[in-house]
Amino acid sequence: MVISKTVSDASIHSTFASRYVRTSLPRFKMPDNSIPKEAAYQIINDELMLDGNPRLNLASFVTTWMEPECDKLMMSSINKNYVDMDEYPVTTELQNRCVNIIANLFNAPLGDLETAIGVGTVGSSEAIMLAGLAFKRRWQNKRRAEGKPVDNPNIVTGANVQVCWEKFARYFEVELKEVKLQEGYYVMDPAKAVEMVDENTICVAGILGSTLNGEFEDIKLLNDLLVEKNKQTGWDTPIHVDAASGGFIAPFIYPELEWDFRLPLVKSINVSGHKYGLVYAGIGWVIWRNKEDLPEELIFHINYLGADQPTFTLNFSKGSSQVIAQYYQLIRLGYEVSLSNPFTSQHDFILEYMIGKIM
Repeated sequence: MVISKTVSDASIHSTFASRYVRTSLPRFKMPDNSIPKEAAYQIINDELMLDGNPRLNLASFVTTWMEPECDKLMMSSINKNYVDMDEYPVTTELQNRCVNIIANLFNAPLGDLETAIGVGTVGSSEAIMLAGLAFKRRWQNKRRAEGKPVDNPNIVTGANVQVCWEKFARYFEVELKEVKLQEGYYVMDPAKAVEMVDENTICVAGILGSTLNGEFEDIKLLNDLLVEKNKQTGWDTPIHVDAASGGFIAPFIYPELEWDFRLPLVKSINVSGHKYGLVYAGIGWVIWRNKEDLPEELIFHINYLGADQPTFTLNFSKGSSQVIAQYYQLIRLGYEVSLSNPFTSQHDFILEYMIGKIM
């Protein structure tokens, strides 16, 4: 969202486009007449020069460099609408491969012929919204079957969660119960989180890679404590893991760390493809443990683009480029290469570039 501000200059000027444009362009209105394509390009190009250089943005949360071969693949598919599965079946197949590769990376309990349940999103924010909706609907369905009220759901997180969790809670009317941080301990305390769980808790959200300091929360301890509480209360409160930052790191650096679907209460995981999935901004993933963890009524089946097409996203139309780029990175790097070079990221490319310039 852009909040407009009053500016004193209501026109756009471009020195190098002046040979094409004899009068200045209005800033907030369409011009009365068309202008040459060269002029439109030059005007916009001149203004964009005032932006920062993404390659030098060491504070970026997202990937700012990809290999030229992948750039070519992305540009060749930039005009494909991913949602049209009949028209672009190979792109759909590549997304399904990504979902299954990531699900296996997260140790989803899949049979030999079983496919994973998941979807590509525009980022972890949308992924978290979808996972949260699935938890809310499952909780509501169970409560209705028991003849209990469904008007006061809550979710338990640490106070260190990313703002997208606050968005989910506010947009979808779920109370956000935050475990306060303490001096010297800047992630969610699993014991305190479980204490806050009640019969209205739709899930507990643990973070694998806190935005504040990158620290992993103890998902294993959270799972064990919650298993005991569920036994005592008769509840079945599940866990969601927000692995936006750590999901593409932990499997390679800490393969023995139990945080994923190896833990029975972990029902869904989100991860950012545009962070350490090493894809340009615009791609995230959410994976569910089993088909039963994603309520069927949340999946829409449409046929006006061709055959039956199931979809579970907040948005409908979406570009295909980032999905293809994610598949490129998964097969390009592979598990072995990623394991031997776990810190490969856009930041390394930037640092190598800067060192090369200095040297």
